[in-house]
Order: sequence, then C-alpha cells, then structure tokens
Amino acid sequence: MINFDIVGKRKISFTISLIVLLAGIIGFIINGIQLDIQFQGGTIIQIQMPDEDFNSDEIQTVISEALGKNIVANKLETITAKEDEDKVNMLTLKVSKADTLTTEELNKVIDILHEKYNVETDAEMNVQNVQPFIGAELLGNGVKAAILASILIVLYVWKRFSVMSGLSSAVIAVLALVHDAFVMFTVYILFRIPVNESFIAAILTILGYSINATIIIYDRIRENTGLMRKASLKELVNTSINQTFARSINTTITTFIAVVCVYIFAAINNIQSLTDFTFPLIIGLISGTFSSLCLVGPVWVMWEERKKGKKLSSKTAKV
Repeated sequence: MINFDIVGKRKISFTISLIVLLAGIIGFIINGIQLDIQFQGGTIIQIQMPDEDFNSDEIQTVISEALGKNIVANKLETITAKEDEDKVNMLTLKVSKADTLTTEELNKVIDILHEKYNVETDAEMNVQNVQPFIGAELLGNGVKAAILASILIVLYVWKRFSVMSGLSSAVIAVLALVHDAFVMFTVYILFRIPVNESFIAAILTILGYSINATIIIYDRIRENTGLMRKASLKELVNTSINQTFARSINTTITTFIAVVCVYIFAAINNIQSLTDFTFPLIIGLISGTFSSLCLVGPVWVMWEERKKGKKLSSKTAKV
C-alpha cells in the first residue's frame, strides 16, 4: 500500500496553495477581471469572412485604432448545412456597453473589412445587443446555487460524520471547496479568460467533483476510527488517505483524459467557448484532487489537536 506522510508534510501543501492564491490576488490587483459581454453588456457583431486567411489580432488593432474604442476580435469556424461548403469562417467583434458603436461607426467597420480584408458586400452579418442584467441574473443564480449547495453539504457531513466531530469536518470540506473555486478564479485572471456563463458551469462542476473526493476520504476515516482506536489522529488520517489515494488519482486521471480530449478538439476546431470552459476545468480537477488529498485531512487533524489542547488546558486550569 502507498505510504505517504500527508499530514507530516502539510507545510508543503499549504505553501503550494498559498503561492497559487497569492498569484490570483496579485493578478487581480494588476489585471483585474475580464468580463464577457454577457456580464457587462454591449454589442456582438458576426461577419462572414471570405476565407480563413485573416488575423483576428490584426483586425482588432486596426478597428480599435480607427474608432478609438476597445474592440475584441475572435476568429471562428462554423459548420453549414449546405452541401457545397463544409465550413464558414466568421469574425466576431465584441464591443462593451461603454464603447457602443453608432450607426456611422458600424458602417466604418464594415468599410474597413471590405477594403482591407476582402469581405464581400453581401456577406452574412449579424448584430446582437446584449443587456448586462441577463448575465447579472445568471451570476446571481449561480452564487445562490453555490451557497445552497454549501449549506446542504455542511448539514450532510455534520450528520453523517459525527464520529469525526461532524461540524468541524463539514466546515473544512466547505473551505476546501472555496479553495478550489478560488484556484479556478485565479486561472481566469492569469490567463485573461473572459468570465461568462461557462465560468459558473465550470465552478459548480468542480465543486461537485471535489466534495465527492472529500467524502470518500471522510468515509474511510470514519471506518478506520473504529478499527484503529489506539492510533493517533495523524496516523489515522494518513492511513485513510493512503488507502483511498490510488482510487482518487485513478478517478482524476480518467476524468482528466476525457476533459483534455474535449479541450484538444475545441482547440483544433477553434471553438473558443469550449476551450474557455475546459481549460479551467482541467486546472479545477487537479485542484480538487489536491485539496481533498493534501489539505482536508491535515487541516482536520490540526483543528482536532487544537481543540483537544484547549480542553486539556481548561482541565489543568481547573485543577
């Protein structure tokens, strides 16, 4: 059986987490957070391009300089139902609500694309205005779902794992979920991924995955509590984690491979929305496994030892 001293090496785990969290905080201070159109409102313009031989970054620079406004350009490929052509190359321009284009500016954009990038005069074009309250409502519902899930997790763990001082194990499990959510948030900040509806879906997915891994370890600790009555808390937790280590890693690898395949497919086919969803999910899988194996157990041991120390101090004071 694997025999890692997870509790004894907890300072290494805590340091790794601290570095990641500090990176997220520093990144947020320096770069802020990039909100997608769904959360800040604005205009989305999709224009059919003549071929795939165009540089979206170059177009973004040219149009932004011509209008003096912040424009975000993305290159997309879509599948058409027509028999003669399999793919349609599209240019997507996103304009925030603060930089909303006037009719004259929109016409200027079209003229630039006609003159410099050979866009046909009858090219397919779609202009869509997005109101920020839609994204705000979605975000609010996502936060409510996360809070409700956390409350239910606390009640469930508190009741089921009473042998582990249920409330402390429940609080630690929720803190691990907050840790995982912040790690994913750090990925969005450092890699400048726009926060949209995919962010909420990714966060909720990882929270469910992470708590499942934590519950498995808790369940083994509960079973071993009756079998290892003379063992110290450190020995009990280390043994329980090592017994479930292979299962946790194998489950993560299986899920990891599936998500990576989706990410590669999306990257090859230039499906930006899918890459923006799966990349943070990959990091979240790693974080969820790490927090369940390396953080939850050691923190619980520290909590319980501190609680026992206070009880002993109280008894000594009374004597």
